[in-house]
Amino acid sequence: MRPSGRDLSEMRPVSIETGITKHAEGACMIRVGDTHVLCTASIEERVPPFLKGGGQGWVTAEYGMLPRATTTRMRREASAGKQGGRTVEIQRLIGRSLRAGVDRQALGERQITVDCDVIQADGGTRCAAITGGWVALRLAVNRLLKAGDLTSDPLGEPVAAVSCGIYAGQPVVDLDYPEDSEAGVDGNFVMTGDGRLIEVQMSAEGQTFSRDQMTRLLDLAAAGVADLAQAQRAAAA
Repeated sequence: MRPSGRDLSEMRPVSIETGITKHAEGACMIRVGDTHVLCTASIEERVPPFLKGGGQGWVTAEYGMLPRATTTRMRREASAGKQGGRTVEIQRLIGRSLRAGVDRQALGERQITVDCDVIQADGGTRCAAITGGWVALRLAVNRLLKAGDLTSDPLGEPVAAVSCGIYAGQPVVDLDYPEDSEAGVDGNFVMTGDGRLIEVQMSAEGQTFSRDQMTRLLDLAAAGVADLAQAQRAAAA
């Protein structure tokens, strides 16, 4: 029934490769099917002015897509002189999601910026960015811990995200582009590795959905995030 031939509850193949850049304190390439995102984490010994002197750290994110991440070339946002609304929305989501899993007091007065660059897009780029972004963040924090710059670990459970929706009348997990473009209901679920919700974005894209369907999508998302968290832990070990 699904264009890829996957079962309703079957995720795309996921791989997370670390150690792929020379300079970033934390980095990985996450591949979720044909969606590939490069995630890097950079540490700065400063915080935004509104946090200065408060003893808390900050985690923020930036997101972008390369011109040929999609089937036709997109114009670079830099050449347009500003970021598009979709880009701003996604990078704010990534930042909020990652901060939810950080003890900012334990992080101390430093900022970690997670950059997520989409190399190839086939649906679910924001979810892959959050999932890979946490691995890059974990690796950067590991470096601080190893250097003795932190006295306690500011990260708890992994933070991961997966898309779920109603495609051809059926609840499915981890939508690729053919499904995403035709789904009657589309949602993104950000959760911790132990199943706690951070953010849910759900919308009807042509049909309404019932509470029972919503529960089914939540169940699919929880199982998908549990699998992603396992891959995150293995990559960052």
